[in-house]
Amino acid sequence: MIDPKSARRGLVLVFIILFLDIMGIAIIVPVLPSYLKELTGDTISEAAVDGGWLLLVYSGMQFLFAPLIGNLSDRFGRRPILLASVLTFALDNLICALAVSYWMLFVGRVLAGISGASFSTAAAYIADVSDDSNRARNFGLIGIAFGTGFALGPVLGGLLGEFGPRIPFYGAAALSFLNFVVAWFLLPETLESHNRRRFEWRRANPLGALKQMRNYPGIGWVLLVFFLLWQAHAVYPAVWSFVSSYRYGWSEGQIGLSLGIFGVGGALVMALVLPRILPLLGEWKTGAIGLIFTGLGLFGYAFAFQGWMVYAVILATCLESLADPPLRSIASAKVPPSAQGELQGALSSLSSLTTIIGPLMFAQMFSTFTAPDAPVVFAGAPYLLAGLFMLFAIGVYLVKLRPASAVSEDPDGAPQSA
Repeated sequence: MIDPKSARRGLVLVFIILFLDIMGIAIIVPVLPSYLKELTGDTISEAAVDGGWLLLVYSGMQFLFAPLIGNLSDRFGRRPILLASVLTFALDNLICALAVSYWMLFVGRVLAGISGASFSTAAAYIADVSDDSNRARNFGLIGIAFGTGFALGPVLGGLLGEFGPRIPFYGAAALSFLNFVVAWFLLPETLESHNRRRFEWRRANPLGALKQMRNYPGIGWVLLVFFLLWQAHAVYPAVWSFVSSYRYGWSEGQIGLSLGIFGVGGALVMALVLPRILPLLGEWKTGAIGLIFTGLGLFGYAFAFQGWMVYAVILATCLESLADPPLRSIASAKVPPSAQGELQGALSSLSSLTTIIGPLMFAQMFSTFTAPDAPVVFAGAPYLLAGLFMLFAIGVYLVKLRPASAVSEDPDGAPQSA
């Protein structure tokens, strides 16, 4: 086990890596409608579909490469994989900033999808330095990083976007290069040599990684809940900016502000509520609360016909951020140390699969219900569909999941329930 001092330093640095990566993603969200309209000449309804295709390419690459990257991190360690991922993400944003055609954005999104493996490797890193007493709390750092990154990123992106829709891409590239430099000098390795395993191609593809999860009892229902949760969450990057621009007439700065407040709420819940509620209620009840509030939030956004209602829903349902850390902890407790990278790669592939399906589905729904010939004009339709996914997720969670049992590994590497 890595010594406590290095573990604490590693957790801080992984948080910084995730935070800067999320900022790099979120900083461009407010300018996507105007940038795509400028680059393609399309209407806002058509630009939403253009953005959906870009998200599909990004997610497709994550789906294909995340298990490979996760398995490589189980073989060679977390540090080199994180460094390579962060540097690739910087190159992606630079390409997008310099793009002269819509198709150049696809090149950048391919690189971004491959580099997105840094999320799964960072999660495996956290699992390496955690035990049953602090695993859920440590995984809460992912939520804090997402919350603070999505709080500051869109606000900064909205401000930079006032100087031109390309400027936030340059800002994202600069953040990623800074991220790489910090990690190069300070990030320690956490996967000890005796916990590394031989690389196997049959386990390094999306279907193989998910199939391998069948060897760990009870994890299938956790993966299904994750799939439904992430499928619902895909609505936010797909249509938040477009719905806000169309429904409320918000500018880039206003879109950034709304996302910033959304992120602040999530970060505060992760930092202040999660550590207090977990000891009182345990992982299972905490996860249930998070899932229920996620569903309430989505139905709220669907029927937020005025801009101020969006802020009311954000404040009323910020406890939705409680869902992810307990679920990750439940999943992590079901696999041995030598398969944490593989688990996180499988989860990343599952997440990518939802964002392959989700963006185009939600963007097309937005386009259908906002087009001039729409049968019914209802910009909130994508949120309504996402809310239905969450109802299904809540049902599966309440009926099929129970508090996780620990998993150990015998000397031959076979998983065994404790």
